[in-house]
This record gives sequence, structure tokens and C-alpha cells, in this order.
Amino acid sequence: MYKLSYLLSIILLLVVCRMQAQTLHVNASTGSDTANGKVETPIATLQRAVELAKTFKTGESVTIKVAPGLYTLRDQVVIDKRNTDEAWLTIEAATMPDDADWKPAQMPVIQSISANNNKTQFQHAVGFLIAADHVRIRGLKFIGNGNPEVQYYYPVSRKDSTLTGLDVSQCYFIGERNSAPIQGSIWAHGAGVHVDHCIFYGTKNALLLFAAIRDFSLKNSVIAGAYESAVWFGTFHEPFVFENNIVANSEYLWLRAEKTYPKYKFKNCLFTGMQHEMGYYGQNGAAPAEKNAHSEVHVGRSGKLLLSEVATNGLPRDYLNPLPNSAGKELNAGIFKK
Repeated sequence: MYKLSYLLSIILLLVVCRMQAQTLHVNASTGSDTANGKVETPIATLQRAVELAKTFKTGESVTIKVAPGLYTLRDQVVIDKRNTDEAWLTIEAATMPDDADWKPAQMPVIQSISANNNKTQFQHAVGFLIAADHVRIRGLKFIGNGNPEVQYYYPVSRKDSTLTGLDVSQCYFIGERNSAPIQGSIWAHGAGVHVDHCIFYGTKNALLLFAAIRDFSLKNSVIAGAYESAVWFGTFHEPFVFENNIVANSEYLWLRAEKTYPKYKFKNCLFTGMQHEMGYYGQNGAAPAEKNAHSEVHVGRSGKLLLSEVATNGLPRDYLNPLPNSAGKELNAGIFKK
């Protein structure tokens, strides 16, 4: 009798867990937006996948698995499925960079071709508009918006400063200022912004974080060639974590509001090839800041960042990651966690 009761308890637990977690599959090549999102019948677009995710119960975790391919956004994708503290909406690559069989061609590419689609503060274009708590984005490659009508493009944006929980991991953000620019890779207000093992290459700004910032972390990431700043940062509350990052060949490392002196702590980082480091943004634009209150632990400034870049043989597996002989290689900053 005890064994039967125990077996029934296990079965019930499995059923409950299955009810509380849902998975949708997206494939730009073979999917259909009339499909149900199962692995054998995938959806075609991210827009439709997010719509289906909303049909699941509040409190159910939902994972959207994205197959390799090019995903073109003709408008912003609004992610507004409300989640509890325990439940997350995750959009992630079907094959992640640390998987044994991963190669660059398997990374889903997200490209917006939308005209201006958001009027918050000013006209601009957004890729993913995060309008819910507890959203994860993992293993995707975001490239710039080539629509000539767009001056400001933000691949990932969260406007509502009351929201919490935005994790971005193992993603590329690649901009080209002359053809497909990215004004800011992640523009997010609110709490719980955690970014790790990402690469920001050629974007005007990597992170734009202004209102109600608390519980922030940027770890093991590379920011190269930011032609305004690596990070714009507003008033914040602890905890604040900035460690094992490389920032190189950028105009500013950091921009803050004028006449504010936040006590940031930078740990185990490399800042090299910078035009300026700390700065503030005032009425006349960005300017170097002579007075600052930040502190540093094991921050290097010597050496050159050497990245694995495209050559005649195409994309190397470790593209845009630091080469073995690069300064900062020991920091484990880049797309791979292992």
C-alpha cells in the first residue's frame, strides 16, 4: 500500500510540474504560425510564439525554443505575459553556445527592419519590448536595424520602472554605425537587470539604465567599439555588481548624470584603448568627469584586446571572443561559460 501511495505521489508531482512549465518551438524555415508550437510542429515567428505564451496560465513558466535562422521583426515584439516570482518567460536558442555541437550558424539572428514603432520619450524603434516581470533572453544574436527611417534602435527595451527580473545571457549585440546601427543594446528601467557572457560590438551604447535601478549585474562580458559609451547609468541602489568585464576601444566607459557621484565598484576588469573613462551627461552633452566616487579592485589598463574576427574562412567558432594571446583573456569574458 505504501509503495502504491508513493508511486501515485511521484506521478502527481510530475503532472503538476508539467502543468507549470510549457515549451514552445519556433523555426523560421519550417514553422507555421497556424501550428501549435510543439517540436514537430513549430511556429514560424517570435511574434506568434509570444502571443501563444500569453494563453498559458499566470504562474506557468514558458520557454520559447528558437531554432537556427533569421528572424525578421517588422514591428516590436511586446512580451507582456505576467509571471510570478517563481515563473519565468524564457526566449532561448535551441542550441546554446556551450553545447558540444554548437557552431555560429546555429545561433538565431534577430533583425528588426521596422520603422519607428515606439513613442516613449521620443520616436524610436524597439525589437523586444519587455513589459512583464521575469524574462530571460539567452543565446540569441541581435543585429542592427537598417531601416533608413530609424535613427534610434534598441533591440531589448524595458520602459516600465516598476518591473523586475530581466536576465540576458550569452547573446551577441552587433551594430554597424554606417548601415545598421544600434543606439543602445539594452535600454531598461527597473530592478533585477542581470547580464552575463554577452558581447557588444560596434554599438553606440551597450547598456542604458536610468530609472529605479537596483540589483544590477554585468559579468563576464565584452564591450568593444562603443562610440558613445559602454554604459549610461542613473541613480541606483545596491546590490551593484560589475566584474570580469572587458571594455575596449570606446569613447566613454561610463556616463552618469551631472552632479551625481555614485559609489560604483568595478572588480576584475580590463579597460583599454578608451578615449575617456568616467564621464557625465549635461546640457552640452557628454564630458569627462574629474571627480568620481567609484572604487576599483584588480582593474587593468594595459594591453590590447585581440578578438577572433571574420577572415577569408568565414565565421570562426569563437568569433568576437578574446583570442588566447589577448589582454584580459584570463577574465573569461565572452559568449562561452565553460
